[in-house]
Amino acid sequence: MPDHTAATDELAYDRRRLRQYLAGEARADGVERRTLLKLLAAAGGAAGLGLGAAAPATAAGPGIVKPLPAELFTVRGTNAESRTASWQGAGFHTPLDRFFVRNHTSTPLLDQGNWRLKVWGSGLRHGKASEFGLDDLRRLPAVTTEALVECAGNGRSYFTTQQGEAVSGTAWGLGAIGSARWRGVRLRDVLHRAGISRDAVDVQPRGLDAEYTTADGANLGRVRRPLPVAKALGDVLLAYEMNGEPLPADHGHPVRVLVPSWVGIASIKWVGDIEVSDTPLYSPWNTDFYRLYGAAHPPAGSAPLTRQTVKSAFELDHGAAFPAGRSHTLTGRSWSGAGGIASVEVSTDGGATWRRARLHDSARAHNWVRWSLRWRPERPGDTHLLARATDTRGRTQPDRTVHNTQGYLFDAVVRHPVRVVEGG
Repeated sequence: MPDHTAATDELAYDRRRLRQYLAGEARADGVERRTLLKLLAAAGGAAGLGLGAAAPATAAGPGIVKPLPAELFTVRGTNAESRTASWQGAGFHTPLDRFFVRNHTSTPLLDQGNWRLKVWGSGLRHGKASEFGLDDLRRLPAVTTEALVECAGNGRSYFTTQQGEAVSGTAWGLGAIGSARWRGVRLRDVLHRAGISRDAVDVQPRGLDAEYTTADGANLGRVRRPLPVAKALGDVLLAYEMNGEPLPADHGHPVRVLVPSWVGIASIKWVGDIEVSDTPLYSPWNTDFYRLYGAAHPPAGSAPLTRQTVKSAFELDHGAAFPAGRSHTLTGRSWSGAGGIASVEVSTDGGATWRRARLHDSARAHNWVRWSLRWRPERPGDTHLLARATDTRGRTQPDRTVHNTQGYLFDAVVRHPVRVVEGG
């Protein structure tokens, strides 16, 4: 389930921003005025007019640089989903060659020698912009963080295949996630070097990938999403290394933003400029996208999405076969955006009975745990494997996720189909 404390804080902040927009004290580049008015109506408790969920465009080719062998990835438009079976035996961190790719357009090839990060805006003292090259960032104190990056739509396909509900967007399974060891500099150190003022309220990183055009031809500009200044001055990183190597092109070379435990859209890749503003900022990526719409949500959508939910995945392909009468070790991973994983239960009979899995990692924030369970199926036939995690905040995966039209934050227990075959 979503983190209600974080959601409440974001909702209050969102209401203030929306009211400031109506008073002419906020900017919303690339966002239609009617969208903000609808969000304002919903936030203020008035009857909203509703807002259709814009469907992302899909490019003709994947636009991804690294190889995408079928045994490691499922290609989905401009994106590549990791096959969860490829995680087995791969270690705690996801190897670079099997880390998922989420692109809005195509991976840009940038020269790190010519790359510059511009920090600018009304939230800086005297309004004076600063520029940083990669060498400038490397001269600042370096920080290493171990954290997941996960698309907000990870698990989206199960709204349809498991719950029978229509959603828009890329039909991810559970492989739109990866864990890495990130090295870089604190965003707050860069912001202080640039002269952030006490009046700053929003910090908006923007990528250097191509401008994004929706299926109906609307140009939304480059991908960008504002962060509240309190978050930007917290645990956010400007990362230039991933698992001990320079960032690969598909993962943000030469520098990306990393916002631990938040939905992946906040971790802007190929960052080229950061606007620091003394007035609230909006972009299509926190108005039209990355809110919850649907019958169970406010008429004009929820507050912008922040923290991720609890999930579990088996390190198996769907339809994997197991000989009857033999012992097998089932493996998987579980994670949560609200804290570490405290326990994992596994069912090998479609949910009729449950057993506690063995955890192979300690509970830790911003990351997953690996687990295993011994299983000896006795009779051939089809069955479903289920894994159900509980995090250190006491949140347990539900049987069903509340529907939203764009298919975000699926957290229900997934029914993983397998076959038990005659032993040989």
